[in-house]
Amino acid sequence: MTAGESSGSVVRRILLGSQLRRLRESRGITREAAGYSIRASESKISRMELGRVSFKARDVEDLLTLYGVTDGAERESLLALAREANLAGWWHSYGDVLPGWFQTYVGLEGAASLIRIYEVQFVHGLLQTEAYAHAVVSRGIPNATAAEVDRRVSLRLDRQKVLVAERSPHFHAVLDEAALRRPYGDRSVMRGQLQHLIDISERENVTLQVMPFNFGGHAGESGAFTLLSFPESDLSDLVYLEQLTSALYLDKREEVAQYERVMDRLQGDCPSPSETRDVLRGLLQLL
Repeated sequence: MTAGESSGSVVRRILLGSQLRRLRESRGITREAAGYSIRASESKISRMELGRVSFKARDVEDLLTLYGVTDGAERESLLALAREANLAGWWHSYGDVLPGWFQTYVGLEGAASLIRIYEVQFVHGLLQTEAYAHAVVSRGIPNATAAEVDRRVSLRLDRQKVLVAERSPHFHAVLDEAALRRPYGDRSVMRGQLQHLIDISERENVTLQVMPFNFGGHAGESGAFTLLSFPESDLSDLVYLEQLTSALYLDKREEVAQYERVMDRLQGDCPSPSETRDVLRGLLQLL
């Protein structure tokens, strides 16, 4: 199974969930009633509609019957989507170190056509060198064994393959200067990380900007966030907000639009990508 196929399974799960939600709402059926029809809770229907769980063919068949979908072709199309949505992603092998709530994000990240991020604490995971990632993971999980740290770093490096894949997304990153000045690892680690940022920012599909301290207060006051856009017209843009033990996915148009406006302001207020490389070279000389 290729990375593209496995990432696509997450998208199919979300697409199927959204179609089931639209069918339910169009018939005026509550989540509670839908859950009762498949011997499940209202919360499971909610998770299904958000694409957070796998789909059993029997459950999908029963829901389609409840929603009055009798056309054979339409039923088979949705059932096929359910089968494809249950394919395991490449990240499944990292289940020992990958929280369940983060698995959905990894799949979405791999399926996105545009990834826009704002990061404050450290360099974003897709841009980290192996040595820097090792320092970040070791600092963040001080009780982890050496083997666990290595596994988490390997996962992060595998995620980075999305940026060099055949159908790589455009990646637009805005890093706060604090993320570049806060040391993780020794001077050689930080020098390697800064040089890597300079190098990767030359890639055609990567745009990197730094929000400098001297700009003062800026639009990113709410903290780090990620915006994901997808090539599928049925899948709306998402905002991903990571927390300590879970994550939030915002897909309401008005909420996503607010984050898009913040990202636009950040991009407009930052030095240009070429000027950002000069900023990075200046920071490199200080080490």
